[in-house]
Amino acid sequence: MTDGMPSGTTEPADGASTEAPSAGRSERRGSSGFGRYLLKHVGGAAVSLLLVLFSSFFIFRLIAGDPIDQLTKERPVTPEQREAMRAELGLDKPLWAQFVDYITGTLSGDLGSSFQFRRPIFDLIVERLPATLLLSGTGMVLAVLLGFWIGTRSGWRQGSRFDKGHVATGLLLYSAPTFWLGMIVILVFARYLGLFPVNGMRSPDTPPEFWPQAVDIGYHLVLPVLTYTAVVYAGYLMIMRSSLLDEIGSDYLTTARAKGLRDDEVRTKHAVPNALLPTVTLVFLALGGVVNGSIVTETVFSWPGLGSLFVQSIFYPDRPVLQALFVLFSSSTILAVLGAEILYWFIDPRIRRSG
Repeated sequence: MTDGMPSGTTEPADGASTEAPSAGRSERRGSSGFGRYLLKHVGGAAVSLLLVLFSSFFIFRLIAGDPIDQLTKERPVTPEQREAMRAELGLDKPLWAQFVDYITGTLSGDLGSSFQFRRPIFDLIVERLPATLLLSGTGMVLAVLLGFWIGTRSGWRQGSRFDKGHVATGLLLYSAPTFWLGMIVILVFARYLGLFPVNGMRSPDTPPEFWPQAVDIGYHLVLPVLTYTAVVYAGYLMIMRSSLLDEIGSDYLTTARAKGLRDDEVRTKHAVPNALLPTVTLVFLALGGVVNGSIVTETVFSWPGLGSLFVQSIFYPDRPVLQALFVLFSSSTILAVLGAEILYWFIDPRIRRSG
């Protein structure tokens, strides 16, 4: 009888472990659980995308008016010409047939042509998407970094002057209308101080070489990014602060302090990693918002991105562009949420256990 082994038991031969079968079963359960979890959320995202396609088709037919009126408002046409244009655009078909054409065209990448610009919508999106990604992407990165940094220190120093001052400032900027804050930024930094250009993305007299163009774009980017970041960062600040406050009283932090770890080490190595979980959805939604851009910021600063294109299309109105951008904006948000749900499986053990 081996020391420490109860009588009636035998040691596994050749070092074989009795844990292996249960580990294999656990791995298979986890794999099948992830499959069900993934199928559930992918199915939900697919249903949401179909609802977006359905709603975009009917909503903009209610608010955009008759496309033929928009196409002929600058020149008179005969009734026969109107009917010919209607047939060319497929508007003479029954509504259900137009809906089928719209769904099949959108799913195949054919977004149609713009009434206002007389160009394929896909080309317009490709042309303006880089400007939106540059503005929103830069602003989002700065807002996330600033919000997380301030939120971590505010939550760790709850009730301090640092906490009260930054929370008050963040909430004030967060509640300020974007167009109002943008106008203030223009008045202060462009009109009074003359430090930055008022609008646009490039100056017409900039040399065509790469570096002069890059510097000029960066120069025009400062005020829109400043406005975007100022409005958005408070959301990340408050979420991170609230998450950290939930962790401060936990036993594992007391244990970490009892081991002699410095306060900064307790915060950065233990509290912050656990507090980051609730912010995952917010960050992924921000990634979806990079495509959406900031419609108001782009409009205030005449930034040539998708947001300003959306506003121009509302005023025209340009139904095909509105439909395409609505689908693009909504799809980016849906896919961002799906990405967050998938990531949860890997970083939150409670979801794996429930799956």
